[in-house]
Amino acid sequence: VQLAESGGGLVQPGGSLRLSCTVSGFTFNPYYTRWYRQAPGKGRELVASITSPGGDPDYADFVKGRFTISRDKLKNTVYLQMTNLKPEDTAVYYCNEGTSWGQGTQVTVTS
Repeated sequence: VQLAESGGGLVQPGGSLRLSCTVSGFTFNPYYTRWYRQAPGKGRELVASITSPGGDPDYADFVKGRFTISRDKLKNTVYLQMTNLKPEDTAVYYCNEGTSWGQGTQVTVTS
């Protein structure tokens, strides 16, 4: 499985971004696709996950109500819609399935 993230960028506090994780290859069901993030000087932390085939989402407490994870099966893409972004959301965001990781996409929230 290969993963490729996109959609990061620079945004002001309160703004929104949508990250995409395009998946190539095949994974046997059931499995999770997860978004992690890593801020400078900090460890990698789990942000959200979604199951396949059920599509059940789960979120870290610090993003509940602000972020939404979803999957488009036809496009083999998992999205992370991020709203009401805060400076503490600044990090490199990574997509993960099993032992496979993408290269990451930078999200910077600053005024």
